[in-house]
Amino acid sequence: MDTHGIPDWLGDAAALGLLALQMPMAAVLLARLLPSLWRPSPLPPGQAGIPFPTGLVSVLLPTLNEAERLDPCLEGLHRQGAVVREVLVVDSRSQDGTREKVLQMAARDPRFRLLTDDPLPSGWVGRPWALHYGFLQSDPASEWILGIDADTRPQPGLVEQLLETAQAKKLDLITLAPQFILQHWGEGWLQPALLTTLIYRYGAAGETPHLPERTMANGQCMLVRRSVLEAMNGYTLARASFCDDVTLVRQIAAAGFKVAFCDGRHLLKVRMYTSLAETWREWGRSLDLKDATPRAQLWGDMALLVLTQGIPLLAVGGLGIKAGLGFPFSLTEQVLLGLNLGLLALRLGVLMGIRGSYQDPPWTFWASPLADPLAVLRVILSALSRPRSWRGRTY
Repeated sequence: MDTHGIPDWLGDAAALGLLALQMPMAAVLLARLLPSLWRPSPLPPGQAGIPFPTGLVSVLLPTLNEAERLDPCLEGLHRQGAVVREVLVVDSRSQDGTREKVLQMAARDPRFRLLTDDPLPSGWVGRPWALHYGFLQSDPASEWILGIDADTRPQPGLVEQLLETAQAKKLDLITLAPQFILQHWGEGWLQPALLTTLIYRYGAAGETPHLPERTMANGQCMLVRRSVLEAMNGYTLARASFCDDVTLVRQIAAAGFKVAFCDGRHLLKVRMYTSLAETWREWGRSLDLKDATPRAQLWGDMALLVLTQGIPLLAVGGLGIKAGLGFPFSLTEQVLLGLNLGLLALRLGVLMGIRGSYQDPPWTFWASPLADPLAVLRVILSALSRPRSWRGRTY
Protein backbone atom coordinates (compact mmCIF):
# COMPACT_ATOMS: atom_id res chain seq x y z
CA MET A 1 0.00 0.00 0.00
CA ASP A 2 1.17 3.52 -0.85
CA THR A 3 1.00 6.38 1.63
CA HIS A 4 1.26 9.93 0.22
CA GLY A 5 2.66 8.41 -2.99
CA ILE A 6 5.61 6.64 -1.28
CA PRO A 7 5.61 2.82 -1.23
CA ASP A 8 5.53 1.48 2.32
CA TRP A 9 8.01 -1.23 1.49
CA LEU A 10 10.62 1.34 0.48
CA GLY A 11 10.63 2.95 3.91
CA ASP A 12 10.68 -0.46 5.58
CA ALA A 13 13.58 -1.61 3.42
CA ALA A 14 15.62 1.53 4.22
CA ALA A 15 14.86 1.19 7.94
CA LEU A 16 15.75 -2.49 7.92
CA GLY A 17 19.01 -1.85 6.08
CA LEU A 18 20.05 0.88 8.53
CA LEU A 19 19.10 -1.32 11.49
CA ALA A 20 21.22 -4.17 10.12
CA LEU A 21 24.21 -1.82 9.97
CA GLN A 22 23.66 0.05 13.23
CA MET A 23 22.86 -2.77 15.62
CA PRO A 24 26.21 -4.59 15.49
CA MET A 25 28.08 -1.28 15.69
CA ALA A 26 25.97 -0.23 18.69
CA ALA A 27 26.97 -3.48 20.38
CA VAL A 28 30.65 -2.79 19.68
CA LEU A 29 30.27 0.74 21.05
CA LEU A 30 28.66 -0.51 24.25
CA ALA A 31 31.47 -3.01 24.71
CA ARG A 32 33.99 -0.18 24.41
CA LEU A 33 32.22 2.25 26.70
CA LEU A 34 30.98 -0.03 29.50
CA PRO A 35 34.47 -0.55 31.00
CA SER A 36 34.66 3.22 31.55
CA LEU A 37 32.15 2.79 34.38
CA TRP A 38 34.93 1.05 36.35
CA ARG A 39 37.93 3.00 35.11
CA PRO A 40 40.36 4.43 37.69
CA SER A 41 39.69 7.86 39.17
CA PRO A 42 41.65 10.84 37.82
CA LEU A 43 45.15 11.12 39.19
CA PRO A 44 45.14 13.33 42.30
CA PRO A 45 46.60 16.84 42.35
CA GLY A 46 50.35 16.95 42.70
CA GLN A 47 51.74 17.04 46.21
CA ALA A 48 54.82 19.05 47.07
CA GLY A 49 57.63 17.23 48.77
CA ILE A 50 57.18 13.73 47.35
CA PRO A 51 60.60 12.21 48.09
CA PHE A 52 62.34 11.66 44.76
CA PRO A 53 66.03 12.14 44.01
CA THR A 54 66.89 15.42 42.33
CA GLY A 55 67.48 15.58 38.61
CA LEU A 56 65.60 12.45 37.51
CA VAL A 57 63.78 14.12 34.61
CA SER A 58 64.76 16.05 31.50
CA VAL A 59 61.87 18.02 29.99
CA LEU A 60 61.64 18.52 26.21
CA LEU A 61 59.50 21.41 24.97
CA PRO A 62 59.30 21.86 21.17
CA THR A 63 58.35 25.36 20.00
CA LEU A 64 57.63 27.17 16.76
CA ASN A 65 56.09 30.64 17.03
CA GLU A 66 54.38 29.97 20.36
CA ALA A 67 54.79 33.42 21.95
CA GLU A 68 51.07 34.05 22.40
CA ARG A 69 50.49 30.93 24.52
CA LEU A 70 53.88 29.98 25.91
CA ASP A 71 53.95 31.90 29.20
CA PRO A 72 51.65 29.55 31.23
CA CYS A 73 53.69 26.55 30.11
CA LEU A 74 57.01 28.13 31.08
CA GLU A 75 55.65 29.27 34.43
CA GLY A 76 54.17 25.84 35.11
CA LEU A 77 57.48 24.12 34.38
CA HIS A 78 59.33 26.69 36.49
CA ARG A 79 57.16 25.68 39.46
CA GLN A 80 58.12 22.01 39.19
CA GLY A 81 60.40 20.65 41.90
CA ALA A 82 64.07 19.72 41.94
CA VAL A 83 63.24 16.34 40.40
CA VAL A 84 63.45 18.22 37.07
CA ARG A 85 67.10 18.40 36.03
CA GLU A 86 66.65 20.54 32.93
CA VAL A 87 64.05 22.01 30.60
CA LEU A 88 65.27 21.94 27.01
CA VAL A 89 63.20 24.24 24.82
CA VAL A 90 63.85 23.05 21.27
CA ASP A 91 62.91 25.95 19.03
CA SER A 92 62.60 25.74 15.24
CA ARG A 93 63.66 29.33 14.50
CA SER A 94 60.60 31.15 15.80
CA GLN A 95 60.08 34.73 14.59
CA ASP A 96 57.44 35.95 17.04
CA GLY A 97 59.24 36.48 20.35
CA THR A 98 59.16 32.86 21.52
CA ARG A 99 62.93 32.71 21.88
CA GLU A 100 63.04 35.92 23.90
CA LYS A 101 60.47 34.55 26.35
CA VAL A 102 62.54 31.40 26.84
CA LEU A 103 65.71 33.41 27.42
CA GLN A 104 63.92 35.52 30.00
CA MET A 105 62.86 32.38 31.84
CA ALA A 106 66.40 30.97 31.59
CA ALA A 107 67.66 34.09 33.36
CA ARG A 108 65.27 33.29 36.25
CA ASP A 109 65.71 29.51 36.29
CA PRO A 110 69.04 28.00 35.18
CA ARG A 111 67.35 24.67 34.43
CA PHE A 112 65.94 26.23 31.24
CA ARG A 113 68.05 26.03 28.10
CA LEU A 114 67.18 27.26 24.61
CA LEU A 115 68.19 24.99 21.75
CA THR A 116 67.76 25.49 18.01
CA ASP A 117 67.15 22.24 16.20
CA ASP A 118 68.93 21.42 12.97
CA PRO A 119 67.06 21.95 9.67
CA LEU A 120 64.28 19.42 9.26
CA PRO A 121 65.68 16.24 7.67
CA SER A 122 63.87 14.62 4.77
CA GLY A 123 61.12 12.28 5.91
CA TRP A 124 60.62 13.94 9.29
CA VAL A 125 57.67 15.91 10.65
CA GLY A 126 58.62 18.93 12.74
CA ARG A 127 57.39 17.89 16.19
CA PRO A 128 59.00 14.42 16.40
CA TRP A 129 62.21 15.88 14.96
CA ALA A 130 62.35 18.57 17.65
CA LEU A 131 61.72 15.97 20.36
CA HIS A 132 64.36 13.66 18.90
CA TYR A 133 66.88 16.49 18.68
CA GLY A 134 66.19 17.47 22.29
CA PHE A 135 66.51 13.86 23.42
CA LEU A 136 69.94 13.61 21.83
CA GLN A 137 70.98 16.82 23.61
CA SER A 138 69.56 15.85 27.02
CA ASP A 139 71.72 14.97 30.00
CA PRO A 140 72.36 11.19 30.08
CA ALA A 141 72.06 11.30 33.88
CA SER A 142 68.30 11.89 33.60
CA GLU A 143 66.46 8.58 33.94
CA TRP A 144 63.19 9.90 32.52
CA ILE A 145 62.25 12.11 29.57
CA LEU A 146 59.12 14.27 29.72
CA GLY A 147 57.86 15.61 26.40
CA ILE A 148 55.40 18.46 26.83
CA ASP A 149 53.64 20.90 24.48
CA ALA A 150 53.69 24.69 24.53
CA ASP A 151 49.90 24.98 24.83
CA THR A 152 49.84 23.10 28.14
CA ARG A 153 49.65 24.58 31.63
CA PRO A 154 51.49 22.22 33.99
CA GLN A 155 50.12 22.31 37.51
CA PRO A 156 52.31 22.20 40.64
CA GLY A 157 53.56 18.70 41.42
CA LEU A 158 52.88 17.37 37.91
CA VAL A 159 56.25 15.71 37.44
CA GLU A 160 56.34 14.16 40.92
CA GLN A 161 52.84 12.72 40.49
CA LEU A 162 53.77 11.27 37.10
CA LEU A 163 56.80 9.58 38.63
CA GLU A 164 54.83 8.30 41.60
CA THR A 165 52.19 6.79 39.31
CA ALA A 166 54.80 5.25 37.03
CA GLN A 167 56.59 3.77 40.02
CA ALA A 168 53.43 2.43 41.66
CA LYS A 169 52.17 0.82 38.43
CA LYS A 170 55.62 -0.24 37.18
CA LEU A 171 55.15 1.76 33.99
CA ASP A 172 57.70 2.47 31.30
CA LEU A 173 55.61 5.27 29.80
CA ILE A 174 52.67 7.37 30.96
CA THR A 175 50.64 10.01 29.13
CA LEU A 176 47.84 12.19 30.45
CA ALA A 177 44.43 13.33 29.28
CA PRO A 178 44.30 17.01 30.32
CA GLN A 179 41.57 19.36 31.42
CA PHE A 180 40.63 21.50 28.43
CA ILE A 181 40.13 25.25 28.67
CA LEU A 182 37.44 26.40 26.23
CA GLN A 183 36.42 30.05 26.00
CA HIS A 184 34.98 30.70 22.53
CA TRP A 185 31.43 29.49 21.82
CA GLY A 186 32.56 27.76 18.61
CA GLU A 187 35.28 25.62 20.15
CA GLY A 188 32.94 24.89 23.06
CA TRP A 189 30.45 23.45 20.56
CA LEU A 190 32.75 21.49 18.22
CA GLN A 191 35.66 20.38 20.41
CA PRO A 192 33.66 18.02 22.71
CA ALA A 193 32.12 16.38 19.65
CA LEU A 194 35.59 15.80 18.21
CA LEU A 195 36.80 14.44 21.55
CA THR A 196 33.86 12.02 21.55
CA THR A 197 35.10 10.53 18.27
CA LEU A 198 38.21 9.41 20.17
CA ILE A 199 36.21 8.03 23.10
CA TYR A 200 33.94 6.06 20.76
CA ARG A 201 36.97 4.51 19.09
CA TYR A 202 39.27 3.89 22.05
CA GLY A 203 37.30 4.27 25.27
CA ALA A 204 37.91 6.74 28.07
CA ALA A 205 41.27 7.72 29.55
CA GLY A 206 42.32 5.44 32.39
CA GLU A 207 41.30 2.18 30.77
CA THR A 208 43.94 -0.49 30.20
CA PRO A 209 44.40 -1.29 26.50
CA HIS A 210 44.49 -4.97 25.55
CA LEU A 211 46.12 -4.53 22.13
CA PRO A 212 48.97 -2.17 21.16
CA GLU A 213 47.07 -1.01 18.07
CA ARG A 214 44.17 0.17 20.24
CA THR A 215 46.38 2.02 22.72
CA MET A 216 45.59 5.70 23.10
CA ALA A 217 48.05 8.42 24.11
CA ASN A 218 48.47 12.17 24.37
CA GLY A 219 51.85 13.61 23.50
CA GLN A 220 51.02 16.92 25.13
CA CYS A 221 52.42 15.28 28.27
CA MET A 222 54.41 12.05 27.88
CA LEU A 223 56.84 10.69 30.48
CA VAL A 224 59.01 7.80 29.27
CA ARG A 225 62.07 6.04 30.62
CA ARG A 226 65.29 7.09 28.91
CA SER A 227 66.26 3.44 28.54
CA VAL A 228 63.05 2.80 26.57
CA LEU A 229 63.72 5.68 24.19
CA GLU A 230 67.27 4.47 23.73
CA ALA A 231 65.97 1.00 22.88
CA MET A 232 63.54 2.51 20.35
CA ASN A 233 66.18 4.78 18.77
CA GLY A 234 64.55 7.91 20.17
CA TYR A 235 61.57 9.25 18.24
CA THR A 236 62.74 7.80 14.92
CA LEU A 237 59.84 5.35 14.54
CA ALA A 238 57.41 8.29 14.60
CA ARG A 239 59.44 10.58 12.36
CA ALA A 240 56.92 10.77 9.50
CA SER A 241 53.76 10.69 11.60
CA PHE A 242 51.36 13.59 12.10
CA CYS A 243 50.10 11.77 15.20
CA ASP A 244 53.61 10.97 16.39
CA ASP A 245 52.54 10.53 20.03
CA VAL A 246 50.13 7.66 19.31
CA THR A 247 52.49 6.16 16.72
CA LEU A 248 55.39 6.09 19.17
CA VAL A 249 53.40 4.80 22.13
CA ARG A 250 51.88 1.96 20.11
CA GLN A 251 55.34 0.94 18.91
CA ILE A 252 56.63 1.01 22.49
CA ALA A 253 53.65 -1.06 23.67
CA ALA A 254 54.18 -3.54 20.83
CA ALA A 255 57.80 -3.94 21.96
CA GLY A 256 56.54 -5.23 25.30
CA PHE A 257 56.93 -2.15 27.47
CA LYS A 258 54.16 -1.18 29.89
CA VAL A 259 52.30 2.00 29.00
CA ALA A 260 49.30 3.86 30.43
CA PHE A 261 47.00 6.71 29.42
CA CYS A 262 45.63 8.32 32.57
CA ASP A 263 43.11 11.01 33.40
CA GLY A 264 45.30 13.92 34.44
CA ARG A 265 42.70 16.68 34.70
CA HIS A 266 44.09 17.82 38.07
CA LEU A 267 47.68 17.92 36.83
CA LEU A 268 47.55 19.38 33.35
CA LYS A 269 45.41 22.02 31.69
CA VAL A 270 45.53 22.92 28.03
CA ARG A 271 44.31 25.79 25.88
CA MET A 272 44.57 24.31 22.41
CA TYR A 273 42.56 26.44 19.98
CA THR A 274 40.64 29.69 20.12
CA SER A 275 37.73 29.39 17.66
CA LEU A 276 35.50 26.97 15.80
CA ALA A 277 37.48 27.47 12.59
CA GLU A 278 40.85 26.81 14.24
CA THR A 279 39.50 23.74 16.05
CA TRP A 280 38.11 22.38 12.77
CA ARG A 281 41.31 23.10 10.86
CA GLU A 282 44.05 22.20 13.35
CA TRP A 283 42.76 19.46 15.66
CA GLY A 284 40.58 17.81 13.06
CA ARG A 285 43.60 17.43 10.80
CA SER A 286 45.27 14.71 12.89
CA LEU A 287 42.33 13.25 14.80
CA ASP A 288 41.87 10.31 12.44
CA LEU A 289 45.20 8.80 13.70
CA LYS A 290 45.70 7.13 10.33
CA ASP A 291 49.50 7.26 10.63
CA ALA A 292 49.29 4.97 13.68
CA THR A 293 46.38 2.74 12.68
CA PRO A 294 46.10 -0.31 10.38
CA ARG A 295 43.95 0.54 7.38
CA ALA A 296 41.23 -2.03 8.11
CA GLN A 297 40.96 -0.82 11.71
CA LEU A 298 40.85 2.81 10.58
CA TRP A 299 37.92 2.34 8.25
CA GLY A 300 36.13 0.00 10.62
CA ASP A 301 36.28 2.79 13.20
CA MET A 302 35.09 5.33 10.63
CA ALA A 303 32.05 3.11 9.97
CA LEU A 304 31.39 2.90 13.71
CA LEU A 305 31.52 6.70 14.02
CA VAL A 306 29.13 7.21 11.10
CA LEU A 307 26.60 4.69 12.38
CA THR A 308 26.71 5.45 16.11
CA GLN A 309 27.68 9.12 16.34
CA GLY A 310 26.97 10.74 12.98
CA ILE A 311 23.62 9.20 12.01
CA PRO A 312 21.51 9.01 15.22
CA LEU A 313 20.63 12.70 15.35
CA LEU A 314 19.80 12.71 11.64
CA ALA A 315 17.78 9.50 11.88
CA VAL A 316 15.70 10.72 14.81
CA GLY A 317 15.15 14.04 13.05
CA GLY A 318 14.14 12.36 9.82
CA LEU A 319 11.71 9.97 11.51
CA GLY A 320 10.30 12.86 13.53
CA ILE A 321 9.62 14.80 10.33
CA LYS A 322 7.92 11.74 8.84
CA ALA A 323 5.66 11.47 11.86
CA GLY A 324 4.90 15.17 11.71
CA LEU A 325 3.83 14.85 8.09
CA GLY A 326 1.37 12.12 8.99
CA PHE A 327 3.20 9.12 7.58
CA PRO A 328 2.55 5.89 9.50
CA PHE A 329 5.40 4.12 11.31
CA SER A 330 6.08 0.48 10.60
CA LEU A 331 7.36 -1.81 13.35
CA THR A 332 10.83 -1.71 11.79
CA GLU A 333 10.84 2.07 11.86
CA GLN A 334 9.71 2.06 15.47
CA VAL A 335 12.63 -0.20 16.38
CA LEU A 336 14.99 2.06 14.40
CA LEU A 337 13.69 5.10 16.23
CA GLY A 338 14.15 3.39 19.59
CA LEU A 339 17.73 2.36 18.74
CA ASN A 340 18.73 5.86 17.69
CA LEU A 341 17.07 7.46 20.69
CA GLY A 342 19.10 5.03 22.78
CA LEU A 343 22.29 6.07 20.99
CA LEU A 344 21.47 9.72 21.64
CA ALA A 345 20.87 8.93 25.32
CA LEU A 346 24.26 7.20 25.42
CA ARG A 347 25.83 10.25 23.81
CA LEU A 348 24.35 12.50 26.50
CA GLY A 349 25.76 10.12 29.11
CA VAL A 350 29.21 10.49 27.54
CA LEU A 351 28.79 14.28 27.55
CA MET A 352 28.07 14.27 31.28
CA GLY A 353 30.97 11.90 31.82
CA ILE A 354 33.50 14.23 30.17
CA ARG A 355 32.23 17.39 31.86
CA GLY A 356 35.04 17.17 34.41
CA SER A 357 37.57 17.28 31.59
CA TYR A 358 36.61 20.90 30.88
CA GLN A 359 37.29 23.98 32.97
CA ASP A 360 34.15 26.15 33.03
CA PRO A 361 33.18 25.48 29.41
CA PRO A 362 30.84 27.85 27.54
CA TRP A 363 27.15 26.98 27.37
CA THR A 364 27.63 25.56 23.88
CA PHE A 365 29.37 22.56 25.48
CA TRP A 366 25.91 21.18 26.31
CA ALA A 367 24.83 21.63 22.69
CA SER A 368 27.87 19.77 21.33
CA PRO A 369 25.90 16.59 20.42
CA LEU A 370 24.34 18.73 17.68
CA ALA A 371 27.85 18.98 16.19
CA ASP A 372 28.30 15.20 16.00
CA PRO A 373 27.55 14.81 12.27
CA LEU A 374 30.01 17.63 11.54
CA ALA A 375 32.68 16.11 13.80
CA VAL A 376 32.37 12.71 12.14
CA LEU A 377 32.59 14.35 8.72
CA ARG A 378 35.78 16.15 9.80
CA VAL A 379 37.46 12.94 10.92
CA ILE A 380 36.54 11.19 7.66
CA LEU A 381 37.86 14.09 5.58
CA SER A 382 41.09 13.92 7.56
CA ALA A 383 41.35 10.17 6.99
CA LEU A 384 41.05 10.75 3.24
CA SER A 385 43.89 13.26 3.02
CA ARG A 386 47.38 13.97 4.31
CA PRO A 387 48.28 17.34 5.87
CA ARG A 388 50.20 19.71 3.61
CA SER A 389 51.04 22.15 6.38
CA TRP A 390 51.42 21.84 10.15
CA ARG A 391 52.33 24.42 12.80
CA GLY A 392 53.77 26.85 10.28
CA ARG A 393 55.59 24.26 8.16
CA THR A 394 54.73 23.05 4.67
CA TYR A 395 55.25 19.41 3.74
